[in-house]
Amino acid sequence: MECGLHFPQAEGWAMKLTLSVIKADIGSVGGHVSPSKHLRETVASYIAEQGSRLILDHYVSYTGDDIAILMTHRRGEGDEQIHKLAWDAFRIGTEAARQEGLYGAGQDLLKDSFSGNVKGMGPAVAELEFDERPNEPFLFFAADKTDPGAYNLPLYLAFADVMNTPGLILSPRISRGFRFVIMDVNHTTGDRVIELNAPEDLYDIAALLRDPERYVVESVWSRASGEQAVAVATSRLHNIAGKYTGKDDPVMLVRVQMDFPATGEVLAPYAIGHFVGGCMRGSHQMPLMPVTLNTGISYFDGPPIVSCAGFCVHNGKLTEPIDGFAQPFWDTVRGHVANKAMEIRRQGFIGTAMLPMSELEYTGIAQKLSSLDEKFHVRVTEKVHAMK
Repeated sequence: MECGLHFPQAEGWAMKLTLSVIKADIGSVGGHVSPSKHLRETVASYIAEQGSRLILDHYVSYTGDDIAILMTHRRGEGDEQIHKLAWDAFRIGTEAARQEGLYGAGQDLLKDSFSGNVKGMGPAVAELEFDERPNEPFLFFAADKTDPGAYNLPLYLAFADVMNTPGLILSPRISRGFRFVIMDVNHTTGDRVIELNAPEDLYDIAALLRDPERYVVESVWSRASGEQAVAVATSRLHNIAGKYTGKDDPVMLVRVQMDFPATGEVLAPYAIGHFVGGCMRGSHQMPLMPVTLNTGISYFDGPPIVSCAGFCVHNGKLTEPIDGFAQPFWDTVRGHVANKAMEIRRQGFIGTAMLPMSELEYTGIAQKLSSLDEKFHVRVTEKVHAMK
């Protein structure tokens, strides 16, 4: 996809480097499938032309029908100008989508005007701020047709389970464990979070992460260095809009190697193809399929997919991306996930094939059940006593 230009450093920036990825669904060809080439180029061109005084480098890609903008800069997390740059790029892209007649133009832009930060406005955001290591590798994950809880299991396995991550016993610094910051995404009046340490609080972490529709890993921190390893976009679109507007399609940044798990340890859990919420109308349980970069959507508006672009960054400049899921091993995984997807679809709408009512209440089924509730009646049964 379109890799960014390298921009000169502006004056007055902090020394720390910030990675910001901001993602939105602003229009797609053929339904909820893939953004058009013109739409992608419109967004990328706007960032390249308007971002020269703000950012050091950028990378624009798509996963399913979502466009993601990855930027490097030294303005810190939540910077108004960085967020506005992405917001304006999505607004310009929305107009391009409308001119092409694309489906769902501007779908994820839930507010009419920018208000200082895109959090709570529809787009998904993940940001990391840190002092660069001599070599700074990181992974950028983007998922489509699912919600932020899709990352719960992979993060638990990568940062807390020695069966997946031998570095937890082989590396003295990684052996000191990690701190998980977990958010209750159903709490809408503020960020309700809890901090738990692995391995001491392992069972408590597991008790929360087993409910990925409510409790979501927001970040993970090294207990050896105090450095942040992971940032996850945790916004739930139905909490913002008050109705179903599409799945949240989260993005995630993960620093790897040295004080953090190795790249292979972070990628390994995706071979499971674990079941996540999403897919058709955002209402089903389906296996998460790891796909190559810039892959669209197909079967049953899915299956839910996740891509991974690996980078090194030096002085704010990105290398070319490597595709974390392009290696031939993952072809076998994709076949396995496809079989799992077809098997659960045989169950249709019954039971665990669909999400629980706590998620479906934002869809039309809530109105349907309400109208049916009025038609229920309590049957009165007369007792007949046998005559003696």
